[in-house]
Amino acid sequence: MVTDELSGTFALGGDLVVNRLGYGTMRLIPDGAWGPPMDRVEATKILRRAVELGVNFIDTADAYGPQEVERLIGETLAPYAPGLVIATKGGMARLGPAKSEPLGRPAYLRQQVEMSLRYLKLERIELWQLHRIDPRVPVEESLEEVAKLQAEGKIRHVGLSEVGVEQIEQARKVVPIVSVQNKYNLSERKHEAVVEYCEAEGIGFIAWYPAAAGKLTAPGGKLDAAAKASGYSVNQVLLAWLLRRSPVILPIPGTSSLKHLEENVGAAAVRLGDAEWAEIEAAAG
Repeated sequence: MVTDELSGTFALGGDLVVNRLGYGTMRLIPDGAWGPPMDRVEATKILRRAVELGVNFIDTADAYGPQEVERLIGETLAPYAPGLVIATKGGMARLGPAKSEPLGRPAYLRQQVEMSLRYLKLERIELWQLHRIDPRVPVEESLEEVAKLQAEGKIRHVGLSEVGVEQIEQARKVVPIVSVQNKYNLSERKHEAVVEYCEAEGIGFIAWYPAAAGKLTAPGGKLDAAAKASGYSVNQVLLAWLLRRSPVILPIPGTSSLKHLEENVGAAAVRLGDAEWAEIEAAAG
C-alpha cells in the first residue's frame, strides 16, 4: 500500500496534497486513445484497486476516447473517496485513432471543462491542465478563459502539459500554474531544465511515460540485470528513480493489468544505496 512514509506527498498549489505515485489512465483504452475501454470490467477493477492501494492522484484527459475514460471514472469512482484527486486535461481535439491536434480557442476550452465536469460527476475539477498550447491561439487568450473558469469555481488549480520554462513563465503571468506534465523517464530527460525550474518554484512535475512504455524493460538487458540484482523489477526501479530524482516529481504510470498496477505501486517501497543507483543509471545509459 502506498503510504506517506514510503512515497511521500506533494501539495499542489500548496494546499492540494496527493501521494506522489499516481496513476495515468490512457492505457485503459485502445492504442491511439480512440474508443471505449478494451475491457470495461477489468478497467473498472483497476480503477477501484488503485484507490484501494492508496493511490489518490488519478490523471486523465478529455481526449482519451474522447471522454471515454472520464465517463468511466465518473461511473466507477463517484462519489469520490475523501482526498481522491481526479486531474484532467483539455485543449487537445481528438480527430481519430492516434490523431489529434491542439485546440486552445476559449469557447472550446470552456465547453470541454463543462463536459469534463459532467462526465467526471464533479462540481469542481481539482487540477485542470492545458493539454497542449495551441500555436494558432495566443496562450494568454486560452488561459484568460481558464482563469475565468477558475474564478467561477469550476477549476481549483491549473497546470500545463509538454511545455518549456519560457512557456511556463509566460503562462504564470495570466494564471497561477501549480503543475507541469511532461514526458520524462530515466532514459528520456530532455526536460531536465523544467524539472529544475519546477523544483525551484515549488511546482509539481507530473512525469508521463515514466517507464518508457516497456522500452527499458527488455528481459536479459543490462537494466533488467541491474534491477534484479537489487531485488526489484525494472518498472519498480524506474518509478523509484523518479521519486528519488526530485521531491516535486509525481510519476503517473499507466497500465491495463491488475498485476502490473500492484507491481507499480510497490515502487514506493524501493530502497537502494547510492552505488546501486549508479549501476542502474549506467545500465540505462
